[in-house]
Amino acid sequence: MKKLFAILALASLAHVASAAEVVGNAKDAADKKIAMCIGCHAIPGYKATFPEVYQVPMIGGQSAKYIESALHAYRKGDRKHLSMRGIAGSLSDQDIADLAAYYSQQK
Repeated sequence: MKKLFAILALASLAHVASAAEVVGNAKDAADKKIAMCIGCHAIPGYKATFPEVYQVPMIGGQSAKYIESALHAYRKGDRKHLSMRGIAGSLSDQDIADLAAYYSQQK
């Protein structure tokens, strides 16, 4: 009975830990991840040409929640831009939180 209780207690702790909110690291972690973003999102007036001509938005200064939501939507396929879907598909939840924290602090 004690073993069963211990197993159930550990399982509930693991569930709580996995349900914890992912917190972005704007300083250290995001610096290693922004290279895939700056080629398009850091150029004022830039237009991407794949899969169609598209005005690339400047994401610096957007809210972290908005950026996270957009990246999750691209990853799930709810947003349809193929290049962004591919990029977002390669990101973990931590990557998304880090990038959102970084860009929300930009001007």
